Amino acid sequence: MSSSSTAANVSDRPISPDTTRVAWVGTGVMGQSMAGHLLSAGYALTVFNRTASKTQGLVSSGASLADSPRAAASAADVIFLMVGFPSDVRSTALDPSTGALSGLAPGGILVDMTTSDPTLAAEIAAAAAASGCSAVDAPVSGGDRGARNATLSIFAGGDAAVVARLAPLFKLMGNALYMGGPGAGQRAKLGNQIAIASTMVGLVEGMVYAHKAGLDVAKWLEAISTGAAGSKSLELYGKRILERDMAAGFYVRHFVKDLGICLSECQAMGLSLPGLALAQQLYVSLIAHGEGGLGTQALILAVERLNNTSLEKKDE
Repeated sequence: MSSSSTAANVSDRPISPDTTRVAWVGTGVMGQSMAGHLLSAGYALTVFNRTASKTQGLVSSGASLADSPRAAASAADVIFLMVGFPSDVRSTALDPSTGALSGLAPGGILVDMTTSDPTLAAEIAAAAAASGCSAVDAPVSGGDRGARNATLSIFAGGDAAVVARLAPLFKLMGNALYMGGPGAGQRAKLGNQIAIASTMVGLVEGMVYAHKAGLDVAKWLEAISTGAAGSKSLELYGKRILERDMAAGFYVRHFVKDLGICLSECQAMGLSLPGLALAQQLYVSLIAHGEGGLGTQALILAVERLNNTSLEKKDE
């Protein structure tokens, strides 16, 4: 049977635990939960992570461990990537000796769920097509809680028929919306990050104001949460900030990466978004203070430092 016939047969099969092998590369804060949902649904799962110990929970639950993205892809019909930076996406997907596309059989699908560069997404889609495969960019929003609870928003870009075929897998992680051709999922996610960035600045500035004004900040958050100032950011991070819980559901260093991609896109478009630029600078200051491994709610620390105050202490 020719490789084109094999590809057609694979791509015609409906996706289900009985017919589809799945692989996952990147089992960090988000990836571990997302891959876990696929495993729990009965899919045969192969995993790879640069730090192998981070795969232990999934392997203990029945996943197989591969020694490279290429090896993971060779054991799968659909391979998901959830890594850190565009450079990681490039090497994980495209490296000729260890990359996922070099191991994926014709008819296979590569799904990159990392927030990455839209032009790289288009490059990966073209490379996949040249190999008789498909690639979809499908970054997500919802943080660690959304990953655990399978309530993520998934922004999908690529061939519409391929995205539709992936629905049984996407629905195990959240709600997928088709945004357009290759790179459109990434651009939708970048727009999401732009909206979140200024929302987070507003939230922490409001909290610092309430504190300096002598209000009970917890009561203030409760009061605004049901009005026009209510937001998912307040819901996810307001209490964490008050409790000084800066553990990462989404790392500052990854958010800075996202905002940098946004700014590069804006420069290419000739687009001025001053709120985005301000938020990026505040988050970069956290990295300068060694706080890149904290969660995005750590923005409160930057605004506290600007004002020589802390929500932890009562100001004189």
